Amino acid sequence: MQRSRLRLAIYASAAVVAVAGGVGAAVAATNPTTKAAGALTATFSKDSDWGTGYQAHYTISNGTGAAVNGWQLVFGLPASAKLGSFWDTTITASGGVATAKNPAYAPTIAPGAKAEFGFIVNGSGAPTSCTINGASCGGATTVPPTTAPTKPPTTAPTTNPPATTPPVTTPPASSNRVLVAPYVDMGLLSNGSTTLAQLGRSGNVKSFSLAFVTSAGCKASWFAAFDPRAKQFADQINAVRAGGGDVKVSFGGATGVELAQACTSVAALQAEYQAVVSAYDLKYIDLDIEGAAVADPTTIARRSTALAALQKANPGLKISLTLPVLPEGLTADGLNVVRSAKNAGVDLDLVNIMAMDYGRAGQDYGNLAIQAVKSTKDQLKSIYGNSDAAAFQMVGVTPMIGVNDDQGVFGLADARDLVAFANQNHIGFVSYWEANRDKNACNGALFQCTNVTQSPFDYSKIFAGFTG
Repeated sequence: MQRSRLRLAIYASAAVVAVAGGVGAAVAATNPTTKAAGALTATFSKDSDWGTGYQAHYTISNGTGAAVNGWQLVFGLPASAKLGSFWDTTITASGGVATAKNPAYAPTIAPGAKAEFGFIVNGSGAPTSCTINGASCGGATTVPPTTAPTKPPTTAPTTNPPATTPPVTTPPASSNRVLVAPYVDMGLLSNGSTTLAQLGRSGNVKSFSLAFVTSAGCKASWFAAFDPRAKQFADQINAVRAGGGDVKVSFGGATGVELAQACTSVAALQAEYQAVVSAYDLKYIDLDIEGAAVADPTTIARRSTALAALQKANPGLKISLTLPVLPEGLTADGLNVVRSAKNAGVDLDLVNIMAMDYGRAGQDYGNLAIQAVKSTKDQLKSIYGNSDAAAFQMVGVTPMIGVNDDQGVFGLADARDLVAFANQNHIGFVSYWEANRDKNACNGALFQCTNVTQSPFDYSKIFAGFTG
């Protein structure tokens, strides 16, 4: 695995409504919200809605003329809605009421400034009530903010026609796909200091891409340390599955020798892939092809032939290719890998792009990642002759969170933008490199730190908002 910020136009099409305290369902939905000058207010906005859930955020505006040190926003959800993942805040929920507080790294809202936090809701129905620091989110009207009266919401009752629902299409069925699976450097888990299940619980994700199986001669090996036939990490994989998730085992990576380079026959190569599939009862495998391997026609052809035979021997096995990318799309070598797989008869599930290390430090790495997804979609559409929607479904995206090796920065705002775009266009898969770096949330060596200001698992919680 190689080691971007765009404010999407979809926000402009989202329904933005001020939500005040109290349900007030009998009050006409057109009743305007009147905000007094000098108030701390909060507005609710839907970013996207896919029918069975939605992504939204609150914007807190400080109009008091003084710094607000510490904020607490309490909002209620109807019985039809359940809070999911969240970011840029800490939230506790009980009995349909959620209490959001400022993140530790950003406790203060300066005069005239704003703060935002986002969240996912499973189900339907906008918040039914909202208070900020004990007062109505809509601000005071005829009394000071500290004693602001309860006011009706400005949104229409949920039984009204969905005039304020963002114009999105229903995503295709995805129950048979892993949608969110951050990469985990399994070498960092081999000492037992943490587990996949712990990473999942802390980051609100269920599935992972496990890196990397390489070779020890023509034998599969976890980073030249463990034989997969001995089922290293099987207990952790079983725990992930017990929690409702699954794993992709990724072969290759930037270091070591990929099996297709080490094995000189298709039969031997297929046998080594099969040994790993059998050891862990895998439904998903990933081939991370980069460096010299992405430009070697002999091993590319050998790999494609072996993967087609492997898939035939394991009906339903989903295979993805992880390849280097530029904002302009896959390189010529990467396109050759995709064409080779297609021509060999591989039923390719995904082309997962490494949206990182473009050599363009100083540019917007969120913007560049989104551009790379669009460009790759167009390339796959050309190769497969499918529709835009079908081509988007074949694209996965994996940025390197925080500081990249080329000193470009993929920040938290970039992650939110990328996930919003991915939801809007229903791409096939999102991931990032790498889960331990997100957990550590530190400054230091890039293999273990993001080197940006964040709390542990901030990126994971954002990527958990991808719904396909």
